[in-house]
Amino acid sequence: MKSNAAIELLRNFPIFEGLSDEYFKNLEDVITIQKTSRFSELYGMGDPSDKIYFLLKGTVKTCTISNDGREVIKTVIHPVSMFGELGLVGEKHRHESAVAMNKDVAFCTISIQAFQQLMRSNHSLCLKILNMVGKRLLNVEQKLESLIFKDARARIIDFLKDSANKTGRRVGYEMLFKHCLTQQDIANLTGTSRQTVTSVLNDLRKDNLIYFNRNTILIRDMGKLS
Repeated sequence: MKSNAAIELLRNFPIFEGLSDEYFKNLEDVITIQKTSRFSELYGMGDPSDKIYFLLKGTVKTCTISNDGREVIKTVIHPVSMFGELGLVGEKHRHESAVAMNKDVAFCTISIQAFQQLMRSNHSLCLKILNMVGKRLLNVEQKLESLIFKDARARIIDFLKDSANKTGRRVGYEMLFKHCLTQQDIANLTGTSRQTVTSVLNDLRKDNLIYFNRNTILIRDMGKLS
C-alpha cells in the first residue's frame, strides 16, 4: 500500500475528521506502512510503547496471558481504528500483545514523539485523543461490571449484540455479521469457557434466535435476543 493510499484511508479515522490537507501532508511525512500475516504479533508484552497504530485492513486482537496460561482477549479491533495509544499517556512498555487475526492485515504506525508534535499544533486533536482514552476507560469499567454482575449466557449475548452493532448489516429485523473468531476466542473475550460458548450458541440456535456457521452469525431479532 502506497503512502498516499494510506493517507486517504486515514481521512476516515474519526480523530482526523476535519483536519486540513496540510495536516495530512504532515502525517504522510511521519507514517510507516506495514503488512503482516495471520497470528503475527504487531507488538508484544514488554515491548517499548513508542508507536501508535492505525488499522487499515484486517482484524487485530489485543490480549494478555493469565497466570495459569490462559489467553484473555481485551479487544477485537477492526478498520478504521487507532490502538496502542497508551504511550501518549505515560505507558513505557506494553502491558498487552496485539496479534493479527487474519491473513491480510495492513496498518500504519506513527511514533509517539511525532504524534505528540502533531498534537501540539492542533487543540482539536488533543481533545479527540482525550475523549477516546476516556471511552476506552469506560469500556474497561463496563467489562469489569459485566464479569462481576452478569452470568456467562448474558455476557455471550452481550458479545453478539455488540458485534452486530459494530460490524453488522441489518436486513429487516435480522442482523448479520462476519467474524474471524473461533469459539475459544469468544470464550477468551467473554471470560467463559469454549464449552459454555458452544452450549449457549446451540441453545440460541435451537430457540431460532440466531443462526451461525464458522465465520458468520445471523441474529434473527435483536429485540428478542436475551
